[in-house]
Order: sequence, then C-alpha cells, then structure tokens
Amino acid sequence: MASGEGAGDAQAAAAGGDAEVKMETEDQVGPELCLDLTSYQLHDLSEVEIPPTLEEVDLTANRLSSVDPRIGRLAGLRKLSFRQNLLEDAAVAPLSSWDAIGLQELVLRDNKLTKIPDASIFKGLLVFDVSFNEISSLTGLSKVSSTLKELYVSKNEVAKMEELEHFHALEILELGSNRLRVMENLETLTNLQELWLGRNRIRTVNLCGLKLIKKISLQSNRLTSMDGFQECIALEELYLSHNGIQKMEGLSTLQNLRVLDVSSNKLTAIENIETLTRLEDLWLNDNQIPSLDGIEAALAGSREKLTTIYLERNPCAKTPDYTSTLKKIFPNLEQIDSDMIA
Repeated sequence: MASGEGAGDAQAAAAGGDAEVKMETEDQVGPELCLDLTSYQLHDLSEVEIPPTLEEVDLTANRLSSVDPRIGRLAGLRKLSFRQNLLEDAAVAPLSSWDAIGLQELVLRDNKLTKIPDASIFKGLLVFDVSFNEISSLTGLSKVSSTLKELYVSKNEVAKMEELEHFHALEILELGSNRLRVMENLETLTNLQELWLGRNRIRTVNLCGLKLIKKISLQSNRLTSMDGFQECIALEELYLSHNGIQKMEGLSTLQNLRVLDVSSNKLTAIENIETLTRLEDLWLNDNQIPSLDGIEAALAGSREKLTTIYLERNPCAKTPDYTSTLKKIFPNLEQIDSDMIA
C-alpha cells in the first residue's frame, strides 16, 4: 500500500531545523530526485527548496493545510504523498490544473477530505489512496484514469460501491471500514486480485463472477452464510472472522486456498473443506465446535500441509489431550493457537 512511513533520520534532522533533500545515489552525484520530509511537522514549505528535477516527494506526517504550487510544476513528478496532514477539499482542488501530469502514485491518506479529489489530469495514475478521510461517496472516481492498479478508500463514510466499472486494470481494492451494505458493480474488475471489505454492513456475498481474485476480506460484517465464493477458483486467502456464519459451505472448489479465517462466528462443525489440499493456516477459534471427533476426516486433504490451527475458546479446546491429539493428526503443525511447537 502506498503509505510512506516516518523515518528516524528525518526526525533527527527536523530537530536541527533543516529540511533535507535526499539524492538517489549515495555520493549525491546527479540530479535531485527525491525529497523526503516525513515527520518534520511543517505547517508550510516556504523554507524548503524544491528542485525542479524531483520525481518523488514524501510529505507524510506534517501539519500542511495547503499544497505548495511549486509541487504542481514538477514535470517529472511520479510519486507524491501527503499522508497524515490537514488538507481539506479546497486545498487539493488545484491538482486538476497541475503540470505534473505524469504522476503515478498519489497518496492523500489521513487528511480532512469530504469528497474524491479531481485526479483526471493524471492519465497514467497507478496508485490512489484517500483512506482515513471523511468521504461519503465514491462520486468522482469515474474521472480517475482506467490505468489505476491500486485504490484505497478505507475508513471513510462510503455507503455505495459505484463508479468502479472502468477500472479494468485494478488489482487491489480497499473499501474497509465504511458503511457498505451491498457488494455490487464489480463485474468489470476482471484483473482484481485483492478485495478488502472488512468492517462494513454486508449481509450477502456477491463477487459478480470474479475468477482471478486471490485475497478477500469480509471480516466484521453481517454475513450468516459462506455461500458465494464458489467461482473464485484462484482464491488463496479468505478472511471471514467476526460474522454470524453458522455453517462451513461453498469452499470445495477453492483448491488454491492457503489461509482460511472463520474465527469468531457461530460454527458447530468443521466441514466441507476435506478436498482442500493446500490449506496451511486455519483459524476456527471463538466458535462453538464441541469436540475434535471427525477433524482428521474434515481436513483429510490438507493433513500434511497444515502448519497453523487455531481452535481456542471452543468447547473442543478444553478436551483432554487437546494439543497432543492435534499434533498426532497433523504431523507438520508449527503452531496451535498462540503456542509455537518446538
């Protein structure tokens, strides 16, 4: 994910009051390509030199409430991060008239935006991150380039999945921690590989026939059924914890599945996964599974492959010889619950 974390060196430099321009090469020979001002707590860039050759600008963790117009004149700019600042909608409005039209990565995560900024001028945009804002609608995404590969809009107030249809190249879609109730308008995202929808209000799975997707998270929603994943034959990781699922079903076609998390649900049996042969991590803790009877048959296909299993806070975890029984059935286990096996 496009983020740009703070660096200890930057903080030390900030203590001396001098902004530092970093070169791409160690001996600092050649044009200045990268400006990293992470965690300087700057209110503006008036005292900062902005060389015209810059290709990357990282302004993460400052106190900026406006965008310096000099950044918009950087013709070679490829990556720009304003993560964790104080930018409002009016502050980012000038982006639509910038000269830096070759921008490929734009991070506006953790600011004060209430709507999707106009990024239509960036025809080759690959990464767009507006997570952790106050955005209530995806209106405006239709103007974002169809070249986009990663879109992050988590931790906002979005209630509807819309204006996504043209993102044919999209590989990662993050819409977790919003107000979504329905999975929709995903049919044309045929290259999507990761879909993150945790902490919403979704009741029913609808993946619209997506077949290349490898990771899906629907944790902390309102699901009562696992039905709906059958066509996701490339799926490798599935996260469904903290729902109201009562039965394991619809997983037999997921032959590439490596990680399955159905912890904190209402399951009373381990079933319908006996044909899975690549399963490595299985999280079943905090359910209502009464005993270990039948677990060997239920996981017959992955008996040799399984390395991690969580069953704590189920009635079965209180049975005598709980740990030794699991070790005997699954010879390659490396972890049972939170305990590593020597």
